[in-house]
Parts: sequence; structure tokens; C-alpha cells
Amino acid sequence: MKIKVITALALSAALLAGCQREMEKMVEVSGHIFVFNYRVASATYLVTLKKTAAIPDGAVAIAEFENPAGGDPIVLTEKIYPAWDKITLQSPKVHCIRKDRPYSVKIRLVDAEGATLQELKTQLVSDVDQSILPSKPLVVGPLYTQNPDVFKPDGTTDFSNTDKCPAA
Repeated sequence: MKIKVITALALSAALLAGCQREMEKMVEVSGHIFVFNYRVASATYLVTLKKTAAIPDGAVAIAEFENPAGGDPIVLTEKIYPAWDKITLQSPKVHCIRKDRPYSVKIRLVDAEGATLQELKTQLVSDVDQSILPSKPLVVGPLYTQNPDVFKPDGTTDFSNTDKCPAA
């Protein structure tokens, strides 16, 4: 009877160890920030991940960024290459970022077959409000030509922010 119990315990421990190995920490968040580009009037999420273990070929990172303007999360899928030590996830342009408000980001590493390898969650908080950005890019074209919608021919400027954001 003792042998059966010991065998069952050993088998259970081996199975538990195998399960823990599968959900091994492959990456960790090494940085996160909102990037405000005043010149082109844009704001984006930027999250960097540091690789802490080997990631299988064909893996992707799927990031879900909370939409500051409301609505569905902004989803980004980024292929991960084995040679990368750092993974950078940058969202498309976002609008309506509020100062001191936490915004959530969920990241899943998924293998080529779609199985989840690791899940991470983090939050970003901006120390400035997006209202500091102009609504229109200050420059247009590859030569950084002044945007005529901002810099008027009569010498006046229009930096007004016309983003329509939900009430805080």
C-alpha cells in the first residue's frame, strides 16, 4: 500500500513540475510609456519586453491596449523572432489620454499553433494630458514642410486641439 501511495505522489509531483515548466516566464516587461510626438500630433503606447527564456519559432505577441477614447481594446499582433532579446510593442495612434489615469495592457505570447505560452498585464499612466498635442501635424511630407492647416499664409497659427473625447 505504501508503495502505491509513494508512486502516486511521485507521479503527481512530476506532473505538477511539467505543468509549471510549460508556463515558464519567457519575457518580462522592461519598460512602458506613452510616446507623445508633438511634431506629427500623435500619441502611442510603447511597451518593451525583455526575453528571459527561449521562445519557440513561430511565436507571436498579442497585445490588447485599453482604448483611451472608449470602446473595444486596440489589438496588435507582433511576430517574435528567435534572435530578438527585446520585443517592442507599439500601438497605432491613440486619442484622449488623460493625465494620472491608469490604462491597462494585456499581452499574450502564443505559439505557432495558437496555444498560450505566457500572459502578462501591466498599466501605463501618463504624467501629461493629450490635450497638449495639436490636432494636426505641424509638418507634412518628407522635408518637414510646415503644415499649411496650422501655419496660415497670413502668419497666424492654429494649434487648437479639436479631439472629441469622452468626459473624464
